[in-house]
Amino acid sequence: MEENLEKEVKKVLVVDDEQAIIDVLVYNLKKEGYETLEATDGITAVNIALEQKPDLMLLDIMLPKLDGLSVCKRVKNYLNIPILMLTAKDAEIDKIVGLELGADDYITKPFSVRELMARVKANLRKNEVANIQKENMQQMEENNTKRDNVIKVEDLELDLDRFEVRVRGEVIDLTLREFEVLKFLATQPGQVVTRETLLEKVWGYEYYGDIRTVDVTVRRIREKIEKDTSAPKILITKRGVGYYIATKK
Repeated sequence: MEENLEKEVKKVLVVDDEQAIIDVLVYNLKKEGYETLEATDGITAVNIALEQKPDLMLLDIMLPKLDGLSVCKRVKNYLNIPILMLTAKDAEIDKIVGLELGADDYITKPFSVRELMARVKANLRKNEVANIQKENMQQMEENNTKRDNVIKVEDLELDLDRFEVRVRGEVIDLTLREFEVLKFLATQPGQVVTRETLLEKVWGYEYYGDIRTVDVTVRRIREKIEKDTSAPKILITKRGVGYYIATKK
């Protein structure tokens, strides 16, 4: 499957108000075999995204006419594509809000081009595999061959066929990334998983990126599934190590 994914030329939309940054990113993306599109303001970025339907966006937060977070929200309303936020700000709130609006990842300037290219590759592959899985599930349903494929740990229930999460019977709206984090942890309940392992297995990074990406995503999940985020009962932190799904002993 991976060989077929890599042979297909992917289209990346690069959005930044600094042409010099666009030029560097476009050069490196083309060198990796990607087709590129460019925009220097938010409104143009939205228009190009909806018209050209790129496979991934590299999106700066600070943009003229329409900021990057607003661009992210608008594009995600219509397209299921990975969006990587580029930000010169290191403020945690920007990262939390960006991920809440549907951003799949962020990287802080100045960044390593090698790391950025690795993240582009990882996010493209993850999204493609997820889309193929969804298509396969839809085909199974049409053929009436769908089988139960559910993970249940105490109050948490994941339907892997429907990409649906229930907590105490209530359906919870999660992003694909949030679902994948819960799925990975729920397949091994009670076992502590490090943030580095989650980056590797869920985000697909070939080497470690910013582990705060995991912390932000876990925080967003907790806000959706926990009654009290200050005293979580489902998704637990093992201080200094990682996270795990709680089970009754």
